[in-house]
Amino acid sequence: MSTRRSAKVPCQPEWCPIEQTLGVIGGVWKVIIIRELLTGTKRYGRLHHALRGVTHKMLTQQLRELESAGVVHREVYLQVPPKVEYSLTPLGLGLEPILQAMHGWGSEFAKAGGSDGAVRQHQRDSPGYPKRIPGAI
Repeated sequence: MSTRRSAKVPCQPEWCPIEQTLGVIGGVWKVIIIRELLTGTKRYGRLHHALRGVTHKMLTQQLRELESAGVVHREVYLQVPPKVEYSLTPLGLGLEPILQAMHGWGSEFAKAGGSDGAVRQHQRDSPGYPKRIPGAI
């Protein structure tokens, strides 16, 4: 699945930075990879173990895309067996506030009961939603 913008309509200036950010970190595993690397440098095997359910092919692809975008640094050590370590670049470290904001939003979303609870709460908060009568069942 490509994370590139496919619309022929040019990006609106007020939304372009958001779309550019999503172009870099959008994807199934990229945000999770960045989250893991925020705790420090990791070897490939350690990343793969931390991201339960990701295939080797997908992890390699996502790491390459993040490296190409300048978010992740790949350090190869010439030794036997081969050793490769991944870390965040200064650009990648700049994503930490975004992940913290996502964490905060996700926590509030979960408190609201997830997708179903959030929709129900939104409906209850809507002006036209009937208010519960005290004492009624």
